Amino acid sequence: MSTALTIIVPTFNERANVAELVARVGVALAGRQAEVLFIDDSTDDTAAEVERVATDAPLPVRVIHRSENVGGLGGAVVRGLAEAAAEVCIVMDGDLQHPPELIPTIAERFEQGDADVVAASRYVGGGDSRGLGTALRFGVSRAATWLTKAMFPRRLARSTDPMTGFFLVDRRRLDLAQLRPQGFKILLEILARTDMRIAEVPMEFSERRNGTSKATLRQGATFALHLARLRFGKMSLFALIGGIGAVVNLAIMWALTTFGVDYIWAAIIGAEVTIIGNFILQERFVFGDMRTDARSIGARFAASFTFNNVEAALRIPIMVLMVETWHISSVLATALSLVVAFFARFLFHSLFVYAPRRARSRTDAASTVSEPKPDTAAQRIIRAIDTEAMRPGEL
Repeated sequence: MSTALTIIVPTFNERANVAELVARVGVALAGRQAEVLFIDDSTDDTAAEVERVATDAPLPVRVIHRSENVGGLGGAVVRGLAEAAAEVCIVMDGDLQHPPELIPTIAERFEQGDADVVAASRYVGGGDSRGLGTALRFGVSRAATWLTKAMFPRRLARSTDPMTGFFLVDRRRLDLAQLRPQGFKILLEILARTDMRIAEVPMEFSERRNGTSKATLRQGATFALHLARLRFGKMSLFALIGGIGAVVNLAIMWALTTFGVDYIWAAIIGAEVTIIGNFILQERFVFGDMRTDARSIGARFAASFTFNNVEAALRIPIMVLMVETWHISSVLATALSLVVAFFARFLFHSLFVYAPRRARSRTDAASTVSEPKPDTAAQRIIRAIDTEAMRPGEL
């Protein structure tokens, strides 16, 4: 008996492709128990077109239109996995660059029973990536694939194309709550966070015929940041932003002293600008997923600004004390103080600045309900280190 399938198609303004996609999927899956589930983030009438096509489609077709584009294409796929009627799901783009005629081959490879993920690869023997178009896009795609495989050598050892958007996954092997998708590369997210058995089939990547590509420089930056988050966790991004801040701080000091500003005032101005800039970047790229449950942005900024100024004021005297008391070199003392300061800043922001608002006891006329007692500070520190600093994609 063939496996029941849900075909998940994330869409963003792909109205012109819906009818042909459904027709070709219907032909490819004739005789199989299957459905097509569109997860739509469009600003045009793609969702209405799906509903129109569904009325006389050769297989069940559904559409879920998201009011908020949470997590981009990856977030749409996770929503589709949660809403799918079948346990075995095939994800494909809505732009017809992924040939629906390959779906039976993907399903049959899964039915051999030795894989949890079956990916359609452009780079395995028999595959073709000409649909990427220009040599530049091909080069960027290959470079991104090599970089990704280098960062996850064990998890991706059997994957030639971890960036593909056309793949089958057994939903029973996934913990959907664990996934934190950002941008296009949802298969990478799945493979990095879950120990999966991978198989591949060759794919001829077709050229786009309608609409425009969604690949942009912004998507590239999102991918790079997401790759760092998968590999190293929040702490790596926190460190990266801190490093950028240090360079900016030095640049500000150099510029101000060049124009005759006293070096002490230049150092103070540079430090304050850096502290504010670091906060803005941390809000966006490091702790963005924690802001909803945290305190107001004003309270977060005040806590971060105060702590960083106090830390900066204490660090130099402590460094001097280390040199005078332990008789170690000033360079080593500076390095030690910076390492301690980095962990202190990271833990303070994770555990205090972006901590969820504490539940308070509520009393009404009918009853008194007490919220569960919050974790102790020690428990929260251990959990923060475990989940944020020690959570690479590959252990």
